[in-house]
Amino acid sequence: MLRRSAAYTTYSTMVDPQAKDENIEIWKTKKLIKSLEAARGNGTSMISLIMPPRDQISRVTKMLGDEFGTASNIKSRVNRQSVLGAITSALQRLKLYNKVPPNGLVLYTGTIVTEEGKEKKVTIDFEPFRPINASLYLCDNKFHTEALSELLESGDKFGFIVMDGSGTLFGTLSGNSREVLHKFDVDLPKKHGRGGQSALRFGRLRMEKRHNYLRKTAELAKQLYINPVTNQPNVSGLILAGKLNKARPSPCDSHAWAWASLTNMNMTLFVFVC
Repeated sequence: MLRRSAAYTTYSTMVDPQAKDENIEIWKTKKLIKSLEAARGNGTSMISLIMPPRDQISRVTKMLGDEFGTASNIKSRVNRQSVLGAITSALQRLKLYNKVPPNGLVLYTGTIVTEEGKEKKVTIDFEPFRPINASLYLCDNKFHTEALSELLESGDKFGFIVMDGSGTLFGTLSGNSREVLHKFDVDLPKKHGRGGQSALRFGRLRMEKRHNYLRKTAELAKQLYINPVTNQPNVSGLILAGKLNKARPSPCDSHAWAWASLTNMNMTLFVFVC
């Protein structure tokens, strides 16, 4: 929805509860982000305000009132008037909301400079199509859209563990975003060609080394994918990849270890072997 007046252009975008195609909302958000990132202003007259769900309109209104008093002391008359105008616009827009919408509230307002070099007041307020967990208030010469960009990622974040005989890598995957959390190398003894007691001794040593390696991997997985405060997983599921002796599977093979060590983490487990 677009509202126009002689000196003021206000964009107001609200989530359509009947919208079934999330791709449309993603496209709209991408287009909005591109427009916001291109906008520039003079001084610090552009406000970026993000309120997460369950935040209080009254809290932000009070905060903006305090900011208004602080901005009154800005030495530059032009910048002072622009900042005060942006804060006033934000306060007026918040009056339209009795409470923060279920997915949070995003508000951008301020004076931007057009391609023709003219100043133009802009206000954009909307409820995002997904819950936004960020809390932000910034006065700058540009709008900050980092939190909006994060909404474009998949809502689910998965942990992945890539494990073989040379080491293990831990990471997370959310949409197109991948992050390596930790990795380490290991030097496992190879099978011994000698027979007799020497073979038994080296066999026990080899199994002990493998056991310690698997235990270390399991302990690190718990540290990286379990929230120590809530004792709950911080990912929607785990993806485990590694090598498996298909001819002679043993309890130390990747899939057996994964099932024994990770199923008690209360999350979905996917296992890929090669």
